[in-house]
Amino acid sequence: MKNVGIIYGGYSSELVVSRKSAEGIRSFIDPSRYNVFSVLITDKKWVVTYDDQEIPIDKNDFTFIQDGERINFDCLYITIHGTPGEDGLLQGYLKMLGIPHTTSDVLPAALTFNKFTCNTYLKGFGVAVADSILLRKGREYNSEDIIGRIGIPCFVKPNAGGSSFGISKVKTPEELAPAFDKAFEESNEALVEGLMEGTEVTCGIYKTTEKEVVMPLTEVISKNEFFDFEAKYNAEKAIEITPARISDELTEKIQKITSLIYDILNCKGIVRVDYIITDKKIFMLEVNTTPGMTPTSFIPQQVEALGMTMQEVITDIIEDAIERG
Repeated sequence: MKNVGIIYGGYSSELVVSRKSAEGIRSFIDPSRYNVFSVLITDKKWVVTYDDQEIPIDKNDFTFIQDGERINFDCLYITIHGTPGEDGLLQGYLKMLGIPHTTSDVLPAALTFNKFTCNTYLKGFGVAVADSILLRKGREYNSEDIIGRIGIPCFVKPNAGGSSFGISKVKTPEELAPAFDKAFEESNEALVEGLMEGTEVTCGIYKTTEKEVVMPLTEVISKNEFFDFEAKYNAEKAIEITPARISDELTEKIQKITSLIYDILNCKGIVRVDYIITDKKIFMLEVNTTPGMTPTSFIPQQVEALGMTMQEVITDIIEDAIERG
């Protein structure tokens, strides 16, 4: 059988989320087809967790020794949310070693991890995105200029990061500076975006060399002020409806935009794109190349609504990654 490693962990606040996704992916993988190993990568250690042991990974070739035998991986499923698994660093390393992996390659990963750059890039292809301002840690800024351009209320978020860590909804000018401090704890860059009110939806997608699977949309209704970390990971704080309660015409339009974005960015593996539908148009919020994969995450919900199983989907992703090399 083929050896598949599930890489989780990372160097950011999202480690706890990554661990949950790894557990979900492990439950989805077909044990009759693959030998599955959990691989933990942090800033302190790279290890395979096996029988309550931690076996060191040889960084020279990403192998490990099990019962006296050197084990090579046929494919690595990356589920690190944040650096180094979502920003292209790990992808570049694995590319140099010639080990297949399940996510987008270096450029798409790096591009989508930087929200401002990704949104600016996609805007050039006609994708509607929120007006935004980028600030760098340690640089001076003028609050009046920011408010004059973006308006109040607005959102301040880390430019590189996920799971809604470090995000603030700013309602008064006095809240702007604390919001930047919070965002800069997660990233050296902060993004200020205008508030858009409407229906928030998200759409999963993956493509292989043989097929395209665009999933039903999920509608997201947060009981908090916005879809923050608590709302994402506490079922009592958000309502998630799959398929979304919007027209078939609007659903199809968003699915087509999602497919277009996937191709523009040259993505691989499972990707999730978030949107907000206002009374005027569809705005893209974010592209996520390593979406959450717990049994209650958006992607498993959408796969079920599509009439597929997560085992089918994960098998598609792994086999396509191995075929592409």
